[in-house]
Amino acid sequence: MKAIFIAFNQASYDIILQIMDREQIHGFTHWDNVAGRGSKTGEPHLGSHAWPTMNGAILTMVEDQKVERFMKLLHKLDMQSEAQGLRAFVLNVEQAV
Repeated sequence: MKAIFIAFNQASYDIILQIMDREQIHGFTHWDNVAGRGSKTGEPHLGSHAWPTMNGAILTMVEDQKVERFMKLLHKLDMQSEAQGLRAFVLNVEQAV
């Protein structure tokens, strides 16, 4: 099992959920109104007058065999609208209860 943390422009929330539904990735935690700035070329999403957009974040636990395909689909979404900004990180899950 892997944990996948996804940070994204709020506008992408519904599309990410559609991808998760299609891939039968059900459980997740979502944070709304997350401020941030990309580490390379991303514009800040700070909810301010100068930078009004905001991010969202999702943390989901994914079965190992689904990780690669899910990450490819997220990458494809990012490439379709690079200016929106989307980053996903895969983390090992050591234990779950």
